[in-house]
Amino acid sequence: MQTRKKYIFLTFLASWLLLFFFGGDQLHRFAFFSARKAEARRSWPRWTDQSLLKSFAEPEELQRDGDPPLLSPRERRAAWLSIYRSSRCRMETCFDLSRCERNGFKVFTYPQERGQPVSETYSKILSSIERSRYHTARPEEACLFILSIDTLDRDRLSGHYVRDVEEKIHSSPLWNGGRNHLIFNLYSGTWPSYGGELGFDPGHAILARASSDSRSFRPGFDVSIPLFPREHPQRGGDGGRLRRGSVPPKKKFLLVFKGKRYLTGIGSGTRNALHHIHNGKDIISLTTCKHGKDWEKHKDTRCDKDNVDYERFDYQELLHNSTFCIVPRGRRLGSFRFLEALQAACIPVLLSDGWELPFAEAIDWGKAAVVGSERLLLQIPSAVRCIHPERVLAFQQQTQFLWDAYFSSVDKIVHTTLEIIKDRLNPHRSRSRLLWNALPGGLLVLPEFSTHLGDFPFYYLHHGYSPSRKFTAFIRAVSQTDSLSQPILRLIQAVSGSQYCAQIVVLWSCEKPPPPSGKWPQSSVPLTIIQGRRKLSDRFFPFGAIQTDAVLSLDEDTTLSTSEVDFAFSVWLSFPERIVGFPTQSHFWDAERGRWGYTSKWTNELSMVLTAAAFYHRYYHSLFTEYLPAGLRELVDGLAACEDILMNVLVAAVTKLPPIKVTQRKQHKEGVARQAECGEGAAGTPSGPHPAPAGPGGTTAGGRRLSQRQDCLNQLANWFGYMPLVSSRLRLDPVLFKDQVSVLRKKYPSLEKP
Repeated sequence: MQTRKKYIFLTFLASWLLLFFFGGDQLHRFAFFSARKAEARRSWPRWTDQSLLKSFAEPEELQRDGDPPLLSPRERRAAWLSIYRSSRCRMETCFDLSRCERNGFKVFTYPQERGQPVSETYSKILSSIERSRYHTARPEEACLFILSIDTLDRDRLSGHYVRDVEEKIHSSPLWNGGRNHLIFNLYSGTWPSYGGELGFDPGHAILARASSDSRSFRPGFDVSIPLFPREHPQRGGDGGRLRRGSVPPKKKFLLVFKGKRYLTGIGSGTRNALHHIHNGKDIISLTTCKHGKDWEKHKDTRCDKDNVDYERFDYQELLHNSTFCIVPRGRRLGSFRFLEALQAACIPVLLSDGWELPFAEAIDWGKAAVVGSERLLLQIPSAVRCIHPERVLAFQQQTQFLWDAYFSSVDKIVHTTLEIIKDRLNPHRSRSRLLWNALPGGLLVLPEFSTHLGDFPFYYLHHGYSPSRKFTAFIRAVSQTDSLSQPILRLIQAVSGSQYCAQIVVLWSCEKPPPPSGKWPQSSVPLTIIQGRRKLSDRFFPFGAIQTDAVLSLDEDTTLSTSEVDFAFSVWLSFPERIVGFPTQSHFWDAERGRWGYTSKWTNELSMVLTAAAFYHRYYHSLFTEYLPAGLRELVDGLAACEDILMNVLVAAVTKLPPIKVTQRKQHKEGVARQAECGEGAAGTPSGPHPAPAGPGGTTAGGRRLSQRQDCLNQLANWFGYMPLVSSRLRLDPVLFKDQVSVLRKKYPSLEKP
């Protein structure tokens, strides 16, 4: 019994000795046996011990006891809300909807004050608004107001910072506390916090700003726009890296990043951790410390090596040869590389917690970008490797669509902003999210025309809709006498004989009244006469009399047979988004003169189908009249034979596809312009087989017409910012056309007759 007690005592003593020698240091570290008082509480966040803390940050980046206390997220949000009293604004509470109900959606820009500085970028924004179809020069009929004061850069350290903004805007009688005003902003706040302060109270104004913080963003009221550089083109812009419908080649890299690494301040944490995912093979993450005047004073142990590795790769080469591109936060939430990645078809991997993505109200970014978390940076490589190749391809194609539809120019960014605001005013007539995220994009789909997918020519194939199997023949008539000419009589008889013709509408473009109904030929389909305004643009006005999806546009002296009409319509039913017709022309680049040329010569290429005999969807009448600004329609009315070029350019800009030529029994020859003798100021230049009389100086009327068409083509290319027309070598003929087989086996044998 004594021996047993002895062993128990020795065991207990040995345990205490082991605890003292091996655990005493840890007990002393946590002060369990120390009589010392606990250290004073440190500022938030509190680091327990620097040697025990496992972090991706360098030791010198950790907060020290002597540093000023950091604001918590709640405190930062409270500070922001204290600046903006209207933080709870909605369209119903801070926007005067009655102004828009009276005159529609009109936008007024404040007049420029003499000596007022305006940056190049803000000048582009103002120009985009003034070129839009919504602009008005009368403030009393405006629904939305745009300041002429440059508010893009609100960084007090910037040379573009405009002072005394609040005093200037409050002196305007139109300000009204900011109601119905739209303020554009790209850079807000300054170093070191880079907060959201604008330096003035925007009141009830809508903020269209880049790098929007989701905590201060007012959903349904503000608009988040992308950060774009000063060099961003006004209109047009470079296309994306991929062609429509193409499959990109296999990329060399999976995931890349090349950019600045901030040593201190906002944005340093995420970028400093990027080197952990670099493997030098398919994942490249390169940073440099070389930025700012005194970067060497703050450089850490990694700077020298990082700077050497940084120079080994070209940024554009990485961008175009990688499948995914990391887009981390910088000094602000957004960065230029976001748009650069979209254009390069490099899927953006976003690492910017709290960033309200550009136009997120309309765009589904889940189909074009990977939204990651800054706290889960190390999981990004494995996450992108798990994405299926088919989905990767869908992501890449969607980046190209979004870039071209909404981000490739300042015009598109500004117009998208305006269209989002306009949709809020009439929710029942607004575009659905599907229309915003599918070709051709929300800017080219007018809710005033319809909100049903089946009414547009773009969604038949993908959504199972089909156009109506009837067409309306729309004849533009310019007659020289009170009686009808023989060509139009034969044309009405041929068109009315088609089994697909639902009605014939004649646009009478003459000051004299049309002949009485008794002089018009009898037809098996209804015939309607519309008195035009004697303008060339009337040809594409969305008249209510046109009820069918398909429109057959004709000149009064066009010669067609019923078989030609039937075959062309059957082709159009397979391509309802394109122009399908008979007479074609083409464009080319004249290198010697440095401008676009127009030719009517018979070549193997075509890029235009003249609307003297062509099928197209009636929606293009609405686009022509309501989407295009008044200035373009005035151009058409001022230049003879320009309206059909503008229609071809418009359809090509929308579809990115060429027109389609079909078989014609007789080769169409474009006639020269002739002034209709139906009254002073009459408009009309129909095509027909008329001689070309010589003009003053020996210049023929045909030469003048060709010169006018070339001038028209170049002015349109300048307005769009690029040449939308697409060339093609395709012509569609009926099956067995001119084959040496029995005529009984051919559906359209009359097409082969001379």
